[in-house]
Amino acid sequence: MQGKVFRKAVGRYWVKAEDRTVVCSISNRLRKRLVYPTADPSSIRPHVVAVEEIRTVDPVAVGDEVEFRESGEGASVITQVMPRRNKLNRRAAGRQPLEQVIAANVDQMIAVVAAAQPRPKWRTLDRYLADAEHVGIPALVCLAKVDLVQGPDSPEGIDVYRGIGYQVVRTSALTGEGLDEFREVLRDRVSVFVGKSGVGKTTLLNALQPGLGLAVQEVSASTGKGRHTTSNLEMFELSFGGFVVDTPGMREFGLWKAESADTAALFREMRPHLGRCRFGSSCTHSHEPGCAIKEAVDKGQIHPARYESFLRMRGGR
Repeated sequence: MQGKVFRKAVGRYWVKAEDRTVVCSISNRLRKRLVYPTADPSSIRPHVVAVEEIRTVDPVAVGDEVEFRESGEGASVITQVMPRRNKLNRRAAGRQPLEQVIAANVDQMIAVVAAAQPRPKWRTLDRYLADAEHVGIPALVCLAKVDLVQGPDSPEGIDVYRGIGYQVVRTSALTGEGLDEFREVLRDRVSVFVGKSGVGKTTLLNALQPGLGLAVQEVSASTGKGRHTTSNLEMFELSFGGFVVDTPGMREFGLWKAESADTAALFREMRPHLGRCRFGSSCTHSHEPGCAIKEAVDKGQIHPARYESFLRMRGGR
């Protein structure tokens, strides 16, 4: 049978299969990778030459389409994970370079930033947006608590993101501003929410759908107890269509495998200038003369704060 994983805890996975929910474990085979000969397939009979442990914390993620079998007495086992459209991942804690998949088959990332209280941290937003660019997931900015500021370009700096092509939705759980627009953004999509503690995600979700924020917060509290734990995650269904996944306490995602030379390509406004530097692809865009990106900063085509974010990411900060 087939279904979608919408919740996971340690060793257990909740799968939505048509009109019912099935609780599953996973087959031990999903934790192994079979190694075949590298010779011409026509010259050697295919056979397994080695069995390796997979290099991921958990082979099954929230959002995965899976196949499972029921083996009697209510026991069900996930036997296969179907190919993913995309995945939101990060490097797991520890010395081993293990991949940790947070969510799969995502339609969009929602980066939530408070207009005030706390003040927006643009470098954190830049990192979220770069992560989304790296893993190929569309992203937009949700500006919460706009009742605390005045003017469409408040707080100072938000217009930079509109200018480089990101959709910005202004919302207020207090006044209701932007909530209808935000519902349309979320409708019939799988949306992953990212944002620092205190930006107003819980209040905003409660305003969108009564009780939703509290349900998300309950799961997020157990998830966020450990700095690198993602053992408890859940995809919540929206009454008006779609699903949301929260990612509490996670600072970064896909950039754990990004090369420093590729970082500039994760900034939309820098892409047109790539390949035009005097030193070509070897340019680090930090100190070299004839750098097209530095010249674009000087001409006002790239905002200095975004350029500073790029330098920090490239330097691993």
